[in-house]
Order: sequence, then C-alpha cells, then structure tokens
Amino acid sequence: MLDRQHLTIIREVHRAGSVTAAAERMNLSQSAVSHAIAKLEDRHRVKVWRKKGRGLQLTEAGAYLLDLAERMVPELEHAERILADISRGRRGALRVGMECHPCEKWLMRVTGPYLRDWPDVDLEVRTAFRFDGVAALQAHEIDLLVTPDPVKLPDLHFRPVFDYDLLLAVHEDHRLAGRAFIEPEDLLGEDLLTVPVTPDRLDVFSRFLVPANCRPVRQIGIESTDLMLQLVAAARGVSVLPDWLIREDAAGMPITTIRIGRDGLHKSINLGVRQEDAKTDYIAGLFQIAERISPPATGVERGSVPA
Repeated sequence: MLDRQHLTIIREVHRAGSVTAAAERMNLSQSAVSHAIAKLEDRHRVKVWRKKGRGLQLTEAGAYLLDLAERMVPELEHAERILADISRGRRGALRVGMECHPCEKWLMRVTGPYLRDWPDVDLEVRTAFRFDGVAALQAHEIDLLVTPDPVKLPDLHFRPVFDYDLLLAVHEDHRLAGRAFIEPEDLLGEDLLTVPVTPDRLDVFSRFLVPANCRPVRQIGIESTDLMLQLVAAARGVSVLPDWLIREDAAGMPITTIRIGRDGLHKSINLGVRQEDAKTDYIAGLFQIAERISPPATGVERGSVPA
C-alpha cells in the first residue's frame, strides 16, 4: 500500500541526492529507508530508482511518485498543522444561525472584530435557520445560534449577551404619540408591520395581544427593518422593534416610540452552542466579543427618537 512515508522518502532522496543523506534528514537509519522503498517496489512490481554512476536516477514510476510527493506531502503537512490547531481550538469553521431578524445588524458589528482576532477561523452566517435554530444546532447544521428565546436542554448551553425592550414605533403625528404606554386595545385599528413570520413567533402577539384577545387590522410582513421604519415614517403603519435598533436606525425620522404595556416587553439576546463545544477557544472568543459589543441602552419610553 502506498502511504505518506513512501512519498516523503522519495521526495527527500531526490532533494538530498542520496539515500544516506535523506535518512539523516529524516532521522531514520539507511536500512529503514531502503527497506521501506524495497517493500513498495515489491508490492507494485516497479523500480523507483536505477543506479547511474554514484548516484540514483528516477525511473518512470519514480518520476510519477516524485511528482505526487511534491503535491501531496505539503498538503498533508498543512493538514496536520490545521488539525493540531483545531485540537487547541485555534482554527475551524464557525457557522452562526440567526433566530433574531433585527439582530443581524448587531451581529455584523461583532463579525469585524472577530475576523481580526481569529484569522484562521472561517465564519459563516446563516439566516435560513430563523425560528428553527435549536433543531439546526442540535443537528450540527450550525455551531452557534443567536436567539431571543433560549431553551433549557441538557445538550445545549445559552448565555445572554444583552437586554433590550421592544417598543412601538409610530409616526410623530400618530394618535398614540405622546402616550407613556399602550394597551392591547390601542392596536385594534392599526396595520402592524412585523418581520414576515406567523403571529405565534412574535412577542407582541404571544405576550401582549393574544392574552387580551386583541388583533390589529392587518399584520404586514416586511423583510427589511429599514423599510419597516421608512413605512412608519410615512404613516403607513406602526411597528414593534428593539429599542436599540430604533435609536440607531430611526434617528432624524419623524418617529416616536411608546412602551408596550405598563411594564414593557423586556427581552434579551442569547448565544447558544452545544455543551460539547462551549469551551472551544474560537467559540468562547465570539462570546467575549459579543458581550463587549452590546448595543447601548436607549432609555427611550416616549417622545421622539433621540438623534
């Protein structure tokens, strides 16, 4: 069977010029090198070298194996270095799944520092796993999940990285503008702009409207939070979004925010990983950066969005 040792020997003999010199470079005895090549020649019934004066000349088979060695041995050496790095948690591929539609903008701020700090880790962000992230994490389809809804499972570990409030965004001339907070009945006559998911996936429905048996006139799914805010600014509907996102993206727009319910709708963003991966260096590194780059608290409960 052809293996890496045969290729390494052939490459070193060619570079060193003799079996003796190659054996010294490889920290092997001359007999061990000769025996390994003899077994290769016997098994495949070919000759690797023929004597030419005091030196060796490659046969056709030997030239083919040398070409193979020049291509394959460096690749194998590189692979060994990568595997050693992976075992120390210094290299790998990190697939991040999103279960928080508006939080993609926050995650983009995290990725820059992460890519600088971990240049040997391939980072991939997948949004196709929205709202089915836990199953994707357990199935090893992703390695880290960004979610506002952590679950308690023995094989998963979730860590909160920042808290926020969901606020109602309305045009500054809207009938509700200036209110300290809204009640569920206040949304009965409204077009509610949301991310394009079913109501049971939205806290404003599950925690606020449905318990009070209230529904807006329409729920309109919008893919882009930027477009959502533009529609609110044009008095085309109202929307419920994280306080930090409204503060950052609606500055200068004719938009005001209102607390949802007397006590507000409080949430947190969590990063989830499999328990077995929680201590991997490059995953722990992302946790550290994420906790450092948390959106600032807004303190906005009513009135115009601060500039």
